[in-house]
Amino acid sequence: MAKFYVLGNYTAKAFQGFIANPDTDRGAAIRGLISALGGKVLSYDILRGSYDFIVSVEAPSFENAAAAKLATEATGAVTNLTILEPININNVAKTAAKASATYKPPGK
Repeated sequence: MAKFYVLGNYTAKAFQGFIANPDTDRGAAIRGLISALGGKVLSYDILRGSYDFIVSVEAPSFENAAAAKLATEATGAVTNLTILEPININNVAKTAAKASATYKPPGK
């Protein structure tokens, strides 16, 4: 299982739903969706700032996370879903060190 962080925004349609039913459990809806895709929700939080929420999930693949994005954005209730993956910066730096030995900047 791979770990993903999903940031997103609710639309006016979603906010209307929150106001109509302030006790709605969005966490349960998210857990159901991710479970149907073979994954697990690690956390779900409403945020203050540029994004309205963040969800941390484990999923079998990026395609499964992308499927969740497609399914939820298609409802019109969420937008701007951004899927992020954690990386090992040490491994990236080692690979970059190898690659930088062969890369020549413009004009060199």
